[in-house]
Amino acid sequence: MFRFSFSVGCAVVLLFVSASAGKEPLSIGAAAPDFELPGVDDKTYRLADFADAKVLVVVFTCNHCPTAQAYEDRLIRLHADYKERGVAVVAISPNDPLAVRLDELGYSDVGDSLADMKIRAKDKGFTFPYLYDGETQKASAAYGVLATPHVFIFDADRKLRYVGRIDDSEVGTVKSHDARNAIDALLAGKPVPVELTRVRGCSTKWSDKRASAAASLKQWDAERATLQTIDVDGAKKLARNDTKKLRLINVWATWCGPCVGELEELVAIHRMYRRRGLDIVTISLDGEKDRDAALKVLNEKHVSAVNYRFTSDDLDALADALDSKWRGPVPYTVLIAPGGKVLYRKQDAIDPLKLKKAIVEHLGRTYAAR
Repeated sequence: MFRFSFSVGCAVVLLFVSASAGKEPLSIGAAAPDFELPGVDDKTYRLADFADAKVLVVVFTCNHCPTAQAYEDRLIRLHADYKERGVAVVAISPNDPLAVRLDELGYSDVGDSLADMKIRAKDKGFTFPYLYDGETQKASAAYGVLATPHVFIFDADRKLRYVGRIDDSEVGTVKSHDARNAIDALLAGKPVPVELTRVRGCSTKWSDKRASAAASLKQWDAERATLQTIDVDGAKKLARNDTKKLRLINVWATWCGPCVGELEELVAIHRMYRRRGLDIVTISLDGEKDRDAALKVLNEKHVSAVNYRFTSDDLDALADALDSKWRGPVPYTVLIAPGGKVLYRKQDAIDPLKLKKAIVEHLGRTYAAR
């Protein structure tokens, strides 16, 4: 008999909610499905590679999900606590990175590609295998992954003895350490006390969600750019940032190749974080005669942010108004927190990863930040 245990959180996925892909999780007692998947260490892993483990913990997780990120440190601690006791932990990302909308990346600085998984694994110091199933999703379908994170725990005979969550509280005090309880019971040769729990987290990004991701891009691309004027006083007000939002200011010009080249990246960043409180402002240094050319570029690049054209030739005054550390050349980008504190500045083209890290470290990576 299965006993269910769950708590209501801000992102709950019930076990029976998997209609989008028609997947169902493995049943208790089922054999562990085999897999052959690449890891972030450039090795290929199979189920047989963990044959010596008394207990095998397979955790389906990912980079972008705030719930998955909330459990990263707990997963690291779980591996550290049990690795000398014959417990193997393997993490698998089930998501097709092309099925993830940009605005679903608002809690992360990276997506769910294998290349991005390598970045996240290095940043967090993962000591367990982290495998990529986003290309075929065969393993994820075989296990029936509903959400990230989703835990499957197998005994020495590789029969499923527990499936569900890691514990009962993503952001609060944990009262039920469900995965650890299951591991402890198996190591002691006892029945798992609670075999099945509901899971919380982000739904699995099956490849059939690519159409939704593509549709979102088409919708955003239809947004039209506008171009207003701004003077020195207006620039000073922008730099003060008397708002509750992050403000990213990018100074550019149509005659600057790197400026135009990085607009697409800035647009992607805008789409990732604007629902979480990031405003992007561009300031063009083009003169009045080049206004139409600047607006044309903004529309071609789909820059539906707040766009200005600086109306003065006094660029020193603009630099003093925005950021005294700006040396003059463009592009120039500055990220300003509410109240005016500069969190990131970059002369020349932005480093997208460093900029996104600065943004998400301020906004927060988990639902606790809301």
